[in-house]
Amino acid sequence: MKTIQKCSAYKIKNSRGEETIEVEMSAGDFSATASVPSGKSRGSKEAVALPANEAIKNVNEIIAPKIIGKETDVFEIDKFLLELDGTENKSNLGANAVLGVSIATLKLSAKLAGEPLWQHIQSLSSRSTQSRNFPHLFANVLNGGAHGEFNLPFQEYMLVLGNGSSVVEPFKQLQVLFEKLGEILREKYDAVPMGDEGGYSPKIAGAGIKGIEEPFEILNHLGLGAPSKSLGAWSPKWAVDAAASGFYKNAYYEILDQKYSSDELLEIYKNLVRKFPITGLEDPFAENDFEAFTSLTKKMKNLGTRCLSGEVLVVGDDLTTTNSKMIKKAVLEKSINAVIIKPNQIGTVSETLEAVKIAREAGLKIIVSHRSGETMDSFIADLAVGVGAYGIKAGAPSQPERTAKYERLLEIEKEMKK
Repeated sequence: MKTIQKCSAYKIKNSRGEETIEVEMSAGDFSATASVPSGKSRGSKEAVALPANEAIKNVNEIIAPKIIGKETDVFEIDKFLLELDGTENKSNLGANAVLGVSIATLKLSAKLAGEPLWQHIQSLSSRSTQSRNFPHLFANVLNGGAHGEFNLPFQEYMLVLGNGSSVVEPFKQLQVLFEKLGEILREKYDAVPMGDEGGYSPKIAGAGIKGIEEPFEILNHLGLGAPSKSLGAWSPKWAVDAAASGFYKNAYYEILDQKYSSDELLEIYKNLVRKFPITGLEDPFAENDFEAFTSLTKKMKNLGTRCLSGEVLVVGDDLTTTNSKMIKKAVLEKSINAVIIKPNQIGTVSETLEAVKIAREAGLKIIVSHRSGETMDSFIADLAVGVGAYGIKAGAPSQPERTAKYERLLEIEKEMKK
């Protein structure tokens, strides 16, 4: 294992045009870069990202001088970074500074080992190299909430495609459906702006939205019934990220000028699942409403007859924030049966892998996710394959920062066939 000879950070722009950081690291003739995304809708327990200038300064002036000469062992580097930062939420050095160095170290160690990144992650996460599968695609095609100027009641309306054996056909299917959805929306609403994650964000609220079901009725126009020659062999389902913390106020959930209690909102979800092919409900309640999550998970079990997994996935994101302690709490209280994994919520590769390990041992479905402010770094594609994730959220197939993840998945499938 070679030692780190160079580590530096510099400024780039993310998909929202905001400043973020990229870290470059080298050892011998090999080099690697890692850029850090940022979320607009954040859980309160997420690790703290500092302004780009501060994070860059911390990498170049504090971290880099101390790791030059150290071996490219991501677990040892992460341990050193955590000790150097000295806080639980990375508020000293910044989670963006720490994560950039952590991922760059992992990428560099994979190159030095002569392994594809996904395979290197697979070996680090103690998964059998014989277990090779692809994540289902959770593609946010309708952007609402904080991602779309709150023009739609919920934050993300996703198509769920694939069966775990390949990504080629599901991605083709996604492209066809996304183009068709655009035609439907433009015919109905004329100009249709895009949201943060590259999906459509029609301003239907101003046009008199009929209610919570209207976005689902729009998706119904895609004709997502039986498979067709143009769409391939798999019939897609839907998933929703309500991001309910964003509309939770004074003990009530406020949607379209109506107030709902947790119990009333639970009934809304039950009705939606009965009426539409919804296979996942992410952050259906506020981040501290564990009791409501638990109640919903119990109600949803075996309720959805048209779901990919045989049961509706109740997914924790703001509830769990890729934090091992919060995942353990959610498991103990039986609050969820699936969990979002976002490396920048926790700040290091090793802590991310630990969160995945805990989730897997508890039987939770793992969904690796991007952020609303993304970069061209395709790391999460390798992470999803490497840990054997059930799903990956990478946004709509429009912005280059989103398509980079899909293109990397296609490359990985080719690598596996060699």
